[in-house]
Amino acid sequence: MKNTFGTSVAVTIFGESHGAAIGAVLDGLAAGIPVDEEFIAAQMDKRRSVGKISTARHEADKVRIVSGVFNGRTTGTPITFIIENADTHSSDYGELAYKPRPGHADLTANEKYHGYQDYRGGGHFSGRMTAGIVAAGAVAIKALEGLGITVGTHILSCGGVFDRGFGDIPEDIKALGEMDIAVLDSEKKQQMIAAIEAARDDGDSVGGRLETAVYGMPSGVGEPWFDTLESSLAHALYSIPAVKGTEFGDGFALADMRGSIANDALRFINGKVVTQTNHNGGINGGISNGMPIIFRTAIKPTPSIYKEQDTVDLRTNENTRLTIKGRHDPAIVHRARVVVDSMTALVLCDQLAMRFGTDVFIK
Repeated sequence: MKNTFGTSVAVTIFGESHGAAIGAVLDGLAAGIPVDEEFIAAQMDKRRSVGKISTARHEADKVRIVSGVFNGRTTGTPITFIIENADTHSSDYGELAYKPRPGHADLTANEKYHGYQDYRGGGHFSGRMTAGIVAAGAVAIKALEGLGITVGTHILSCGGVFDRGFGDIPEDIKALGEMDIAVLDSEKKQQMIAAIEAARDDGDSVGGRLETAVYGMPSGVGEPWFDTLESSLAHALYSIPAVKGTEFGDGFALADMRGSIANDALRFINGKVVTQTNHNGGINGGISNGMPIIFRTAIKPTPSIYKEQDTVDLRTNENTRLTIKGRHDPAIVHRARVVVDSMTALVLCDQLAMRFGTDVFIK
């Protein structure tokens, strides 16, 4: 099992949903980068459950940094984040040792690990594992801000309700940083909440789409072919539980355009080359072009639902039925947005360090 991502700046995750603790190790950041523990706590709050549209499992998610930080700054050695699990109801999962939940990784985990995996709460496959990514990502986000690079994600759609797209990107990113539920149009936010609550009341769940903007990314970052900026971001994004699709710029809509429209015309403005449009999402040839990086991520409906479903009994090799117990989210898209922000920041830190050297964040 490989649990590390990144080349120059790398993150490793560890733990299980119902184990003693989960966490992450962030390695490769230069010494001297400020670490804002209040900001880390604020980012963790964005991932926590919210009222009736989230699970009833409420973890404090207090992050303990046990290495790599001294007097409020990175030391250049690995930073270890530990988050204890406290609010676990492991008894809710006893039946799942031999009855895999549809839509979950229960069956594939059993095939790979031969029944030795920790199945409680999804174990190492649980969305709970993203807490460590958010903790590490908070440090990466602040490192990027030191270079004038900001990242923001909003819920583009959920339950058939659509938010507006990005407008004034720097201002929108700033506004999103203050929101518990990241929707740019407040009226649409209430409609999305109603759609999630309706699914919950029906014992069901909904998915959604996230839209992310990166502002201030310099041009020339990324590689052609196998380590493109797009493929590196996509690699990381698809590692997030429930992500089933991603597109950059206009994405699949580009397939229906003519080249005369899809091409982003180039102009000099104030001595700088810019594009008049941004259909390609700030990336050409796998390399950043200096325009805002825009991409969207598809989040599938939460697979844990309260409706009876068909499954199999791995002990008897018979078909059977399953009704999932426990505490589950009717939607996770509102909690996933900070995970996408965090994963994006980690990838960009890695890419920048490979392009300009690890000291780029403190020069």
